Amino acid sequence: MRASFLFSEVFAGLRRNVTMTVAMILTTAVSLTMLGGGLLAVTMADKTEQYFLDRLEVRLYLTEDVSANDQDCSQDLCRALMTDLKGTDDVESVQFLSRTDAVREAKEKTFKDQPELAEYVSETPLPASLRVKMKDASLYPTIYAKFFDRPGVGMVRNDKDIVDRLVSLFDGLRNAAFGLAVLQAFAALLLIANMVQIAAFTRRTEVGIMRLVGATRWYTQLPFLLEAVVAALAGSVVAVIGLMVARPLVIDRALGDLFASKVFPQITGDDIASVALTIAPVGIVFAALTAYATLRYYVRE
Repeated sequence: MRASFLFSEVFAGLRRNVTMTVAMILTTAVSLTMLGGGLLAVTMADKTEQYFLDRLEVRLYLTEDVSANDQDCSQDLCRALMTDLKGTDDVESVQFLSRTDAVREAKEKTFKDQPELAEYVSETPLPASLRVKMKDASLYPTIYAKFFDRPGVGMVRNDKDIVDRLVSLFDGLRNAAFGLAVLQAFAALLLIANMVQIAAFTRRTEVGIMRLVGATRWYTQLPFLLEAVVAALAGSVVAVIGLMVARPLVIDRALGDLFASKVFPQITGDDIASVALTIAPVGIVFAALTAYATLRYYVRE
């Protein structure tokens, strides 16, 4: 099959059914954009989880008598806790923060931009604590079971529950995006099937003549399949452009302050590129398979 004939047939078919072609491009673009959004939500959930797990600490808040009377963890209760924690498997480091250190940290870091709360904290006695950095965040239950009822320990806490809530939020966004992508993909499937059938019907006479002079089924049907692929390729390009535009205009605007304060890791251009390399082949292969199935089962010329 000559390439010039093939491409002329493909573009002639796309022009002949221009409204159907535009509808398919837009539907494919929306479907792939939703799929890309879901993949970005997965990426952000994974990055957020890893970002916080790398910084996760277990905190043993000490009782009032220890907090008030031991300023350097030199007394028996605190020293025994420190020794046992350091001797626990996979514990990377243990840091003691006195009551004075806890107040200073709250004023200078936690409530630095909220002077009213910082002033309130400075007047409120905070408990001393032992902060445990672990090599594996999953060890929290082990630390909790071993130390929550030890003398001198008022409360054991870690931040993994907060991380799990953040990750579940992104999981919800991902599921919503994937659900919309499935609906849009179904609409795109119907449009592709209709476009192929209409294109074959409008050219049934010339296809019949070609078959009479010896053209194979593959020879006569390849242009229709390529029409669907070209339209899907255009939709994929539109979807990728949409994701690139959405990052500065939507994602960065909505979460920019959280990115700047390092609450969440930022979505990068590499993340967008990785998603683009996934959704573009998916759109093209999906269109090709749908067109082939339509030609195989519904178009008999």
